[in-house]
Amino acid sequence: QVQLVESGGGLAQAGGSLRLSCAASGSGFSINTMGWYRQAPGKQRELVARISSYGSTNYADSVKGRFTISRDNAMNTVYLQMNSLKPEDTAAYYCNADFTSYPSYTIRASWGQGTQVTVSP
Repeated sequence: QVQLVESGGGLAQAGGSLRLSCAASGSGFSINTMGWYRQAPGKQRELVARISSYGSTNYADSVKGRFTISRDNAMNTVYLQMNSLKPEDTAAYYCNADFTSYPSYTIRASWGQGTQVTVSP
């Protein structure tokens, strides 16, 4: 099993920046796609950005041009640089990883515990 631990959330003013990190730990796995999702109160969880093991990325339209996802494969870590933050970015942000578990070659998904991002006007 893969454990994901997020860090970097907090409070920012509109127009400000925050950087989220998510580190994967465990044994007997290789990470495939990693991503960030968010869930605001009363809303469904939505994709923010994700990145493949080869570095291919895709973003939600609402964050394009403001957020950047990156990863360090050697460290099994994914980052989300959030710039030009808006109050509507306020949500709990969750890290997600799809991984292949060995020796069974089973593909599974794991979620982090979430980190709160609050953007004030």
